Amino acid sequence: MKTASALLASLIVVAIAPVVTPARAVVLDLSVMSCKQFIESKPDDIAMVLTWIDGWYKGDSDEALIDTEVFTENAKKFGAYCATNPGVSIVTAAERILGK
Repeated sequence: MKTASALLASLIVVAIAPVVTPARAVVLDLSVMSCKQFIESKPDDIAMVLTWIDGWYKGDSDEALIDTEVFTENAKKFGAYCATNPGVSIVTAAERILGK
């Protein structure tokens, strides 16, 4: 009986593994990413970077909330800045747009 249970558990893991395994693994080094690279990124990567920047500039002392209206406005400002300054790093752009 234990063998059948172990086999069933193994089959379930194998069956769901493709669902939970990322299709591609990408490492984004945000410390060296330029605005040009950011703008040319895939939409999912852009969203991930914007979310990271939002959290980074909120810091540990702010509440764990995302105000979607503020987030969208900041994302628009960030995108506009990067569009006109493609050679600037995204860290510099974030500091200029969101820096406290």
